Amino acid sequence: MQRKLAPFVFTQLSSVASIVSGSMVYIAIPWIALELSGSSSTAGFIVAITAIPTLLLAPFIGSFIDKFGRRRTTIAVEILAGGVALLVPIVSGLWELTIPALIAIGIIRAIIVPGGGTARKALIPDVAAPAGMTLDRANSIHEGLFAAGFAAGPALATFLIAHIGSANTFFVVAGFAILSGILATFIRVEEQHDSNKEDESNLLVFAVQGFKVLFSNPAILIMMSAIMALALIYLPTEMVVLPAYYSSLGDPEGLGVAISAAALASIFGALGFEQIHKRLSYANILRIGILGIGFSMVPMSFLPDQWVMVFFFFTLGLAWGPLLPLLNTVIQERIPADKRGRVFALEMTVWNAGPLISMVAVGTAVDSVGVGAVFTFLAIAVVLAGLVISFNKYIKQLDV
Repeated sequence: MQRKLAPFVFTQLSSVASIVSGSMVYIAIPWIALELSGSSSTAGFIVAITAIPTLLLAPFIGSFIDKFGRRRTTIAVEILAGGVALLVPIVSGLWELTIPALIAIGIIRAIIVPGGGTARKALIPDVAAPAGMTLDRANSIHEGLFAAGFAAGPALATFLIAHIGSANTFFVVAGFAILSGILATFIRVEEQHDSNKEDESNLLVFAVQGFKVLFSNPAILIMMSAIMALALIYLPTEMVVLPAYYSSLGDPEGLGVAISAAALASIFGALGFEQIHKRLSYANILRIGILGIGFSMVPMSFLPDQWVMVFFFFTLGLAWGPLLPLLNTVIQERIPADKRGRVFALEMTVWNAGPLISMVAVGTAVDSVGVGAVFTFLAIAVVLAGLVISFNKYIKQLDV
């Protein structure tokens, strides 16, 4: 059979454009919140409250992907995401951008945006097969390019914030999202389907199938636990603690350089996943990854000079890099095609539930006791979580 690389290539191009757009928002929304309020707890509150729609709707987003198609969902989501991003400069230019307005836009965005990345992850086996790629390789490339987009996004956002303003930065955010949707229209592939589908007449029953699959598969459950630990404990570091620190220094570009260093390193970690798996088991990749993140955070928590901060962000990125290709591959290998979207939607839920639970508390703590103390606490917490997961009996299920 002749190899068809075009569907895989356009999937990755769409993904890169989307993640550049999304990772710019990852920096720009908390930054605008800090500009408007001067409060880390307010920034944390905005991040947390805008995660609620995704948390509540994730099972239905997954159902939409599984029912109506992975490619169609990608196109629709990205075009809509571009339109939502334009609301920020429009509101800022015509009226006044306030905290309530920012929350409203964030909530609308949270309802729409997460479906695009979820749909593309579910689509990877469909585009990898005609390209003659193993899932290890396809996910390695996918997450490596994802990390490249994430490396570019924060640096671009902080550069634009410094030169054209935080609200106008969203014109560029919108452009990348719309470009992602246009690129997705060029994906031509036959999507995989199961021969025996469950009854789809009851939408709620259909939606909860993802939970049933997750809790019946210990290998995927232990991976989700690791991701939950990082979302709950680590993400506030990038989204609240570090913006507060660099905002106090008046150095938005320093924040972009630090986070981009981690993203750059994670490119190497992700692209090396296939070769790493030839030498290490899935269980050991998970152990090294989550403990490497924790031990990299500890020296950063002392708020050293910028070059030291960047160095340890780089080591953190190397540890992080293989984790998402590992999760993707395990899900794609063990989950039936027509349930894949719902299980990946649960991963998306995990990433949103973590900030929802912890972000406000972290922001309040930063305002109360300072960046250094909170950063140290979070670093130690990630190390402890890594140790608990590393010695969990179910981690061996990854290699069964």
